Amino acid sequence: MDHATRPAPVPRDKSRQAAAHVFEVLREEIISLALPPGTPLLRPVLQERFGLSSTPIRDALLRLQEEGLVEIFPQHTTIVSLIDVESARQAQFLRRALETEIARVLSEAADAALVSALRSIIDQQEWAAKRNDLARFWDLDLAFHAAMYRAAGIPDLWATVRRQNGQIDRLRHLHLPVEGKTQQVVDDHTAIVSAIETGDALRAQGCVSEHLSKSIAYSPIMRQQHPRYFR
Repeated sequence: MDHATRPAPVPRDKSRQAAAHVFEVLREEIISLALPPGTPLLRPVLQERFGLSSTPIRDALLRLQEEGLVEIFPQHTTIVSLIDVESARQAQFLRRALETEIARVLSEAADAALVSALRSIIDQQEWAAKRNDLARFWDLDLAFHAAMYRAAGIPDLWATVRRQNGQIDRLRHLHLPVEGKTQQVVDDHTAIVSAIETGDALRAQGCVSEHLSKSIAYSPIMRQQHPRYFR
């Protein structure tokens, strides 16, 4: 086949790529509370910030709306949504159901390499906590749980959980700076790994269930401290 008869390459959809980039940046800022609940997101400002036309900005905002992270008022404005505790409870229910089963599967396998990898992450979390590097601590927390999903052979479900976790993740970001919280996370992770290592499936499941319930349990206090953040 000569050059003239070759099919033309399919052009990359730069608008779609740009929208995905805007979505990821804004999602991270919303989850981390860099953009607190109630913050207006003005499209002209976003267009200037990202150097983009209105189309990818609109598409990114629509994706954020699908995850419940923004509210779009047509012909008016878009704001970062308030935290919906009921949605957070449902996301927690899904994640707890998955991860208690993951804990059982991993306990039955008792993989020494996995135990070593999880303990390495915990060591790094302790290092981050001592330096009050909450952003790094958060990333390591995600890495810890993602490693468990991969080890259980269901990495795609981690991506599904992440998409559903916007509300509960914002609660966790509110909870993380509370005195003693980072140490509590480290202790919880350590207990989970110890149970997996010894093959104690029931204990591992209990540790996971308790670990994933604490921010929801603390939510009434967070609501009192940040009433404008909550629906």
